[in-house]
Amino acid sequence: MREATLPRACLDTLDGMEIPPGRDASCDGIAFIGGGNMASALIGGLRRGGRAPESIVVVEPVPAQRARLAADFGVQAQEAADARLAAAGMVVWAVKPQRFGEAAAPCAPFVHDALQVSVMAGVRSDAIAQASGSTRVVRSMPNTPALIGRGIAALFARAGVEAAERAAVEALFAPTGASLWVEREADLDAVTALSGSGPAYVFLFIEAMVQAGVEMGLEPAQARRLAEHTFAGAAALSMQSADAPEVLRQRVTSPGGTTQAALDSLQADGVKAAFVRALHAARRRAEELGR
Repeated sequence: MREATLPRACLDTLDGMEIPPGRDASCDGIAFIGGGNMASALIGGLRRGGRAPESIVVVEPVPAQRARLAADFGVQAQEAADARLAAAGMVVWAVKPQRFGEAAAPCAPFVHDALQVSVMAGVRSDAIAQASGSTRVVRSMPNTPALIGRGIAALFARAGVEAAERAAVEALFAPTGASLWVEREADLDAVTALSGSGPAYVFLFIEAMVQAGVEMGLEPAQARRLAEHTFAGAAALSMQSADAPEVLRQRVTSPGGTTQAALDSLQADGVKAAFVRALHAARRRAEELGR
């Protein structure tokens, strides 16, 4: 896992410059196709890092969303694709997967020289390359904690993506959290099941802990705070420890104690095995969507 930052010289406004083919994606303008939550998280990170608003263009058909992007970040938010996209060295596809074909058609004449970066679940790099006219494609699978800078994004690059372009993509995602590269595109389906959908699993467990806390007499706000801090603290401890999660679990579990009673109940109900099956089901669904 590596982190990178955009070169300082790349933060100046590039509006109006003629950019030749083969340009450095880290130094040109950036175009976002779609301006929803994930695009906003990335744009916000770029702006906090010093990227000039004039170097960011967003194609977003919803008027209210365009107004919010302009107000929050000062970027150029336009209804439809036009020649301004040609100044972008990097194009970030952030539309819903089912809208990709519709969104790509009017953009293709202007973006074929750019590095293509996708945050869309399930849309394969072959489809992105064909629709955009560029074989330089990076697919990502971020997750929703990116909205507060605590996410993780898995990244896959096609063979034509150069090292400097990989660094530019890392810099794009750095403000939203961590990132890691996978060697096989198929691995993104497993990533989707594990970390892409993962926040929902955590929220489900928090729901259950809050419900149990209330049933045992705690106030809902008390139970929620206890559950949330328990998850956050346990995750932080795991990240800072060289020991495996199994070892950390064993250290909390005294034989015959309260934790052992809870874990025995979970084991009797087959919770761990059911959870593993659930992630495999999510991976299979990601594969189906990709087809």
